[in-house]
Amino acid sequence: MTPEQIAEKADALYHDLDLGRVKQFRDEHPGAKVIGYLPIYAPREVVDAAGMLPVGITGGRGQIEIIRGDAYFQSYICQIPRSTIELALSGRFQLIDGFLFPSTCDVIRNLSGMWRVLFPEKYVRYVDVPQNFDPKVGGKFFRGELGHLRDDLAKLGGRPVTDDDLRRSIVKYNENRSAVSDLFALRNAAPWRALALESYLVLFAGNVLPVEEHTTLIRDYIAAVNASDRPMRDNARVVTIGSFCEQPPLGLIKTLEMAGCYIVWDDMTLSKRWLTQEISTEGDPLTAIAEAFLTHSHSNAVLYEPRREKGDALMDIVRRTKAEGVVFAAPSFCDPALLEQPMLTEALDREQIPWTAFKYSENLGQFQVIREQAGTFADSIKLWSPA
Repeated sequence: MTPEQIAEKADALYHDLDLGRVKQFRDEHPGAKVIGYLPIYAPREVVDAAGMLPVGITGGRGQIEIIRGDAYFQSYICQIPRSTIELALSGRFQLIDGFLFPSTCDVIRNLSGMWRVLFPEKYVRYVDVPQNFDPKVGGKFFRGELGHLRDDLAKLGGRPVTDDDLRRSIVKYNENRSAVSDLFALRNAAPWRALALESYLVLFAGNVLPVEEHTTLIRDYIAAVNASDRPMRDNARVVTIGSFCEQPPLGLIKTLEMAGCYIVWDDMTLSKRWLTQEISTEGDPLTAIAEAFLTHSHSNAVLYEPRREKGDALMDIVRRTKAEGVVFAAPSFCDPALLEQPMLTEALDREQIPWTAFKYSENLGQFQVIREQAGTFADSIKLWSPA
């Protein structure tokens, strides 16, 4: 298959709000449960070990009109919770047996309580993560939270979840993270070949595919890209940051590429690569998952990081990817992204790294202004930047 054909397959999964691939999983695994998780972190290994399919929920992605969802939230918050409720009230989540709500922000946390009221028949859990990164404190706390989740899923699935089940799942997700890492390495080395829009769709497909199938899809795309012959253009190498929760419309990613930007790193699919290293398969698996969270999490706006200055991680990414500039693309009203942005831009200014910023919503339909802004930014990098 060509890269275009693989991306087309992934695009079909992206646009399927009725979760046809999830229904296929249920048909192929009678009695198996499905657990939805909202952005951005979820211990998918625990869900998989219980014999269940973890499904990433990322809102309506601009494909539905939000009517009932607007009745549950104020107008001055992001769109993803409102469109998620709209999807649920329209019956599109009937195939999902339970939901995990991570500590992304106040809105997502509060959505877990609203879910209990609206859908009392569904399993709901708020995934609380540690703020103290001492393994004896935060690690012990998070190991306990993971243990509660494991026990809940064992009860929901009607069978125990053993340590060997967890280790097998850890191995599968380690292989998936390795494939994702290889795809980003390819994008960094040859962004004109592994296009940002295509690779985004391939990674997004992991929201509904079993992890082994998703790993195969990524490997197939990498092989297809390596066998392709695509022209190199004199585009600016940029990092995009801020799109970790509410996802940008596909037209926005395409617009940035058409405006002359090679996106060599982004945080749009951060839930698939939250951890920067493998989880150990030695010892107690829940402790290993907890320790990996404490020591190998990607720096991001919703992660408490007491040991390093804001901006250090972004500068590391810029240097590692040889990026020439940074594009801040955050959803409107996204408190974590927008509150972090001044600290990040201060770090970029100190190092004289060019940057630009804009906001979007998942249902944004007009991209001309962003194209002009991104095009001017890319041109200015090529004309005047010392990078």
